[in-house]
Amino acid sequence: MYRLPADEELTDDKLCQFLQQHAAEATFRYKRLIDAYKTDYSIFYEPAKPRWKPDNRIAVNFAKYIVDTMNGFFIGHPIKLAVDEGNEEVEKYVEFLDQYNDQDDNNAELSKICSIFGKGYEMYYVDESGNIGITYLSPTDAFMIHDDSVLCRERYFVRLYLDADNVLHGSVSDDREVRWFVQKGKLIWEDAPKAHGFDGVPATEYMENEEQMGIFEPVLTMIDAYNKAISEKANDVDYFADAYLKVLGTLLDEDEIKHVRDDRIINFDGDTEKLIVEFLQKPDGDTTQEHLIDRLEKLIFQISMVANISDENFGTSSGIALKYKLQAMSNLEKTKERKFASGMNRRYRLIFSNPVSHTKGIKADDWVKVHPHFTPNFPANLLEESQIAGNLEGIVSKETQIGVLSIVDNATNEMGRIESESEQNRADAELKRLFGVSGNGQQGILEE
Repeated sequence: MYRLPADEELTDDKLCQFLQQHAAEATFRYKRLIDAYKTDYSIFYEPAKPRWKPDNRIAVNFAKYIVDTMNGFFIGHPIKLAVDEGNEEVEKYVEFLDQYNDQDDNNAELSKICSIFGKGYEMYYVDESGNIGITYLSPTDAFMIHDDSVLCRERYFVRLYLDADNVLHGSVSDDREVRWFVQKGKLIWEDAPKAHGFDGVPATEYMENEEQMGIFEPVLTMIDAYNKAISEKANDVDYFADAYLKVLGTLLDEDEIKHVRDDRIINFDGDTEKLIVEFLQKPDGDTTQEHLIDRLEKLIFQISMVANISDENFGTSSGIALKYKLQAMSNLEKTKERKFASGMNRRYRLIFSNPVSHTKGIKADDWVKVHPHFTPNFPANLLEESQIAGNLEGIVSKETQIGVLSIVDNATNEMGRIESESEQNRADAELKRLFGVSGNGQQGILEE
């Protein structure tokens, strides 16, 4: 974490120190994590074996599987935003913000970044159309500077990028304005900073967990060991396919064995009663290798706490048994959910503080009326869900009752549609009673 005391200003020298610290972290930590996600493992950079030896390089990308599985479980169902009753303007504005910024996709990408690196960033700005823009950033491209208090308040947000000539450019945002710089040996600042209009540093740091660890980071050494073991297993398969032929009891001439290494023939002269021609086999370690591979695979999923949903035994479970199999991943999801909700609270607090939002009739403290709801992507059983929803009749509110159903994206909107249909049905019934016609103009049967 980047810390700067509250009473100390961000000087050029201090910023350069932070830039060096970030470059080191990006090179030695973040690069290793993103390389693992992209199937670029250390097994590919091991020293080459002699030409006549098998040299397979196999990488099984557990890192990507773990990240994508957890991301689908956490945010496969888009985040639902509920707004307190009687705040139609706030509800409409939040819906506009999400649609305008394609926020469902932004949330999913931000969640994936957090799972890979342990943290990610969201930045806010006023675009050329005069609307609030929201974008996500990887920690390789940005960092937040906090104060050294127990509250760890945000002081500066630094965004970085390299141009075509590999020159570092960046911006520094505090709670009032944004400044831009270029690093050419020293920092060169643009003359005119620009006020951003947000009541605070216009960015949010999202964390996967308090320790800011990537979801597969604790098992990365096991993934490397697995790749090495399965690569050696493939080498052994090649070895047995190309085993050396030994010829005992007669001596072949030089011309016949000059390519012994390429042809895999070993020839010894000796006093034997008969000629021996057979393949030379090394001790078989297949059982040991299989045990190691199986053990590593189980440990990878156990320690990462992400379920191996591709396992053939996983699909045979149903109901409560399936929930138990997903319990560890569900616990992990709850931690991620709380961290993500905290970041979203800051998102709307900052956005609602901007004068652009005030022109839409939004007050600065309206952010407390917005409540994010997360729906873990458990395998859906609509029959079971409908039975649970029915049993909740009269026990909980209609909104909570409808929210049980995974097929409903927004319980509030669904309640509005139900009410609209009920009113239409009542109107149709009244028209039929009075005039013998329904609301769609169809002739009914007049009662005498």
